[in-house]
Order: sequence, then C-alpha cells, then structure tokens
Amino acid sequence: MKNLFNSLNILFVIFLSSACSTIEIFKENTEFRPYKEYRSFAILNKEIGHRGFKDELIDAVVSDGLQNSFEDLGFIYDKINPELVISYTSNEDLRQKEVYNNPYPMWGGRIWDPWMFDPRFLPQQNTVSTQNYQLMQLLVDFVDTKNNKMLMRLTAVTEVSDQKQKKKKVIQSVEQITQTYQFHIKDL
Repeated sequence: MKNLFNSLNILFVIFLSSACSTIEIFKENTEFRPYKEYRSFAILNKEIGHRGFKDELIDAVVSDGLQNSFEDLGFIYDKINPELVISYTSNEDLRQKEVYNNPYPMWGGRIWDPWMFDPRFLPQQNTVSTQNYQLMQLLVDFVDTKNNKMLMRLTAVTEVSDQKQKKKKVIQSVEQITQTYQFHIKDL
C-alpha cells in the first residue's frame, strides 16, 4: 500500500512538472546520422570567450549548465581533442500580448446570483490590457569534429516576463535540451 502511495505521488509530481512546463524544443538541421556514441565534448563559447546571451550571468548559467549536464551523462570535457563541439546562441525578442481580464470570475457576467449583486447592471470596464514579455530562444548546435558537420540543432523556445523567471526558464531549457539530445542520439 505504501509503495502504491509513493508511486502515485511520484506520478503526480511528474504530471505537475510537465504540465507547468512551457518550453518547446525543436530539432533542426540534422546533416548526418551519428556513427558512434560520443564520449568527449567542448563548449565553443567557453573556449573562445563568445557570449551567447547579452546578460553575462545568464550566459554563465547556460555554459555551466551544459557542461554539468553532459558530464552527468558520462561525457568528458576535452578542450584539446573533443569528439563533439557544442555552441549556443540566443534570440531574445521583446513583445506584447493582449490579456483579457474577466472582472466577474464567478459569474462570467451572465448569471444572476441572489446572494451577490448583479454584475450586468454595473458600468462595464475595459477588460483588455497589454502585457510585456520576452520571447527567448536558446539555440544549441552539436557539431561532429571528425566530419566537421552539424549533428543537430536543438532550439528551446519560451516566454519570459522578468529576470528571475528568465534564469529559471534558462535552467529548464538546458535540462530539456540535454534530455532531448540524449533521446535523439539513442533514437537514431
């Protein structure tokens, strides 16, 4: 009984974490199928001092996150003779969207409730507002050094509204890119 309860709790947590995830991953630009499993890697941005993000802190989070994630998968960081070169860049677009606010969430402005006032007789308010956000894309290229061809490009796309949320989304994007890379390498 206890094992069933623990299993249900784990499934519930997985469901909640996947339901709250608003990061989409796209696989692009596959030039060839991998001929082996890679063992060593290097991060090009780190080696040449090129930042993929304007913000230095976010760039460090991505670089360290990629390195730690791939080392956790069993890769060895080899800056002299890597089998796989990883480079990343970002695309950050400021945007606006219209948000429709419902001033009467319990009734929806259509049902009369005898215990409350009738919202149909109140003056109507402007229920549309605009919200600023940033469309953030993290583009990660995986290049095979033997063939000098791109193995794949993975792009993580998400919406961010503030700096704290941006750091959290970047960490989640790196984790999902690593998982997607691992899945596609095993799938191919």
